Amino acid sequence: MPNANSLKKDWWPSPAKLNVFLHILGRLDNGYHQLQSLFQMLDYGDELAFDITNDGKITMASQLEGVRDEDNLIVKAAKLLAKEANSPLGVTISLNKRLPMGGGIGGGSSNAATTLVALNLLWKTGLSEDQLADLGLALGADVPIFVRGKTAFAGGVGENITPAEQQEKWYLVANPGVHVSTAEVFQAKDLPRNTPPIQWKDYIFEETRNDCQQLVANCHPEVAKLLQWLLHYAPSRMTGTGACVFAIFSDKASAEHVLALLPNAWQGFVAKGVNSSPLLNKKEQYK
Repeated sequence: MPNANSLKKDWWPSPAKLNVFLHILGRLDNGYHQLQSLFQMLDYGDELAFDITNDGKITMASQLEGVRDEDNLIVKAAKLLAKEANSPLGVTISLNKRLPMGGGIGGGSSNAATTLVALNLLWKTGLSEDQLADLGLALGADVPIFVRGKTAFAGGVGENITPAEQQEKWYLVANPGVHVSTAEVFQAKDLPRNTPPIQWKDYIFEETRNDCQQLVANCHPEVAKLLQWLLHYAPSRMTGTGACVFAIFSDKASAEHVLALLPNAWQGFVAKGVNSSPLLNKKEQYK
């Protein structure tokens, strides 16, 4: 339950995303992978609040469990923006964490993007969206997509973004309770790295896949078990490098019905796929 102080805070959304498909085309000399993906924004995620200070210090109100502040993407994003904009201001950042870590739904990357977008406005640093996206890319390949806030096709290492409105469907996102390391997935020798590129105009869900799914399912049987369970009810797939799995529904009631049947060993939530993220909508209120 939120306390009275948290209710007074100005909370900024840090939405989840799904990689509706993920094709890996090849590997670059710098270790990054060329990919193609559809990033579907959801209307559900974490929340952050920013208490601006004049002392130049950047701190978390409370430490994220298992993550040192200096390793937290939220703190890294704030420090990067402060350095880029030469801002003398500081901030204390509160986080309402809902999204599972290591779930493949963009929690850390989304947190970093929300930090960049919010502090750019609250600190009045005046950077453009393009500049914020470039800063975000230094923090992680998925950060720019959250900065821009549009459901979109992505190429390159994730930075070549083409907004692509989709029919707004409902998703059951389920977490098998295991942590999947993105770095380990992309370093795996048997990860497919030669999927032919597709033309965005030719995109059909049934003709795409997640190139990481089989590898992760082999290494984490609980992911495979959850995926098999969901496939009984609706088209389902692993998102990103996992571990979360999603099922697609045309209406909210159907998604909530299956969520109610989800075995207690797994956690899940229902969210609407949106073409403009809650963060982008919040940002518009400050213009």
